[in-house]
Formats: sequence, structure tokens, C-alpha cells
Amino acid sequence: MRAVSPPRVLVTGGSGFIGRRVVRALLDDGADVTVADKRAFPGQAGHGGVRTVVGDLCDPSVVAEAVRPGTDAIVHLAALTRVLPSVEDPVATYRVNVDVTAALLEQARAHEVGTFLFASTNAVTGDVGRATITERIPLRPLTPYGATKAAAEMLISAYASCYGMTGCSLRFSNVYGPGMQEKDSFVPRLMRAARNGTRVEVYGDGTQVRDLVHVDDIVAGMLAAWRAGFSGPLILGAGESVSVNDIVDVARRVTGCDIPVRHVAPKQGEMPAVIVDIAAARALGYAPAHDLKSGLATVWPEFSEAGK
Repeated sequence: MRAVSPPRVLVTGGSGFIGRRVVRALLDDGADVTVADKRAFPGQAGHGGVRTVVGDLCDPSVVAEAVRPGTDAIVHLAALTRVLPSVEDPVATYRVNVDVTAALLEQARAHEVGTFLFASTNAVTGDVGRATITERIPLRPLTPYGATKAAAEMLISAYASCYGMTGCSLRFSNVYGPGMQEKDSFVPRLMRAARNGTRVEVYGDGTQVRDLVHVDDIVAGMLAAWRAGFSGPLILGAGESVSVNDIVDVARRVTGCDIPVRHVAPKQGEMPAVIVDIAAARALGYAPAHDLKSGLATVWPEFSEAGK
């Protein structure tokens, strides 16, 4: 009997916060991994299975080098991911989030890549108030960020339909976890405020709700979707929304610090609520392992140790 070759997987953005966890999970599963990123994969010397293509995916030659013949799956994480800067520079957001996705899909078609997993967002649905977001809600994005992710989802759907590949758009809620020291989202701001004894800014009165999902749960959900051969949009979240004020309170309990709050005016593009239904993912075996307290407890040590 011939030995089965390990799957060849390209992870774009594999040197980033989510990407590093995805790559290590794939390596643990025995995959042959290529990372395409502007930075080399950290600790590459200790991960002999990682091939790194360093460069800007807006450059067609970088895309061509990254998607080698025999690639089985592409996990496309590379993107401009911040909502508010997308309002300031929609052209750059389109170029990175749409043009790069189109180029990767075309290489996938040319090399007969079987699976394309895409990091999308529930921002594609826009503001639905406090209604629960499902995969069936029409796409009405409010910002260039949400619009570019929606456009990429449509491209993936078309390529999956026309060329026989499995195309899954994984709509992440707010992802947090270890490895966020360089990020500027709300959780690392809270951790830095706790460490430094400074205030954290909260938009509005803090009653807006969010679904915060641990990065390791995201990785597990992504692998579940791949193993199931799932095509189409799939929401990955914690399945439990909490207010921003509640997030601050849990962070205070986890860190043992006061974390004073300064309320500021809401910014354009901020949604009042994100409440998601993860039933479709659960049907594939997805089961989030972290609640907010246990999840924040995995984040705080990196920040507290960095301050010593």
C-alpha cells in the first residue's frame, strides 16, 4: 500500500496573530505548510515543515511563487482587517482584500487546488440591530472593509461553482487570544491599560454587545470546516455576546487591576450589536472551548510578563 502524502497547504498571512496558530495546528496534523506573508514565519528554524514566501501578495510574482503545483488547500488570512482605517483608505483596502483574493483564486484554478478557506467577517451583513446574525442574512456592509470581504465571498462562491473547488468563507466574530501584543483591538488595549495603570477608551456608553471568540476555537472551527468539505459561508464565534462594559469587568477580574474607563464618541462604522448563531458550525463538530474569563486568562500573562 502506498503511503499517503501529507496535504500541502498554503496559509497567507501565516506570520500574523491567527496565522501562527493555524500553521502550528496544521504542522501538528502533519501538513506540508507554505506561509506567504510580508514577514518570515517566526521560529521557522524550529518548524522544518514550513516553507516561507516573503513578499507582498499584491505582487503577482509573490502569488505565483506561493501557490505551487500540488497545493491541496489555501487558507487565505492575509488582509487589511481594521474597520475604521478602511473608511479612510478604501482603495488600499480593495486592493489587498479583493484583488489579492482574485489572484489567489485564479492560481487555485490553474493548479487545481481543491479547497479555498477564506477569513471573512460578520461585518458583511452590516447593522442588523440586535437581531441574531445567521449565514442567511442578506449582505449589506456598512464600510469598505465589510464590502471588500463581501466581494471576496462572492468571488469564492463563483469559483467554487464554476471550477469544482470547495470554497468556504469563515465569518469570524471578534478574535482574541495569545499573541496579540502587536494588535490594537480592544482586548490588547485592555491588557496594556491593566499593565500600565492607564485608562482605556470605550466608544459610547459601553452597552454595545460583541461576540468574542478565542483564537484556538477559530482554528478548531476552520479545521472542522476543511475536514467536512464545507462550502459556503460559515459563522465562527463564541455564540455568546457580551457588552463592552462586561468585557471590561471580566478583564478587571482576570488581571486584578482597576482599568479606568474613558467614554468617547462612537466612530463611524461601529455596529451597536454583534449576536451570532453558530448552529451551522456546531453541526460540523465545532464546540468553542473558552468562555470570556478563561480566554482572557490566556492573554494576560504575555502582557503582564512583558511589563516586568
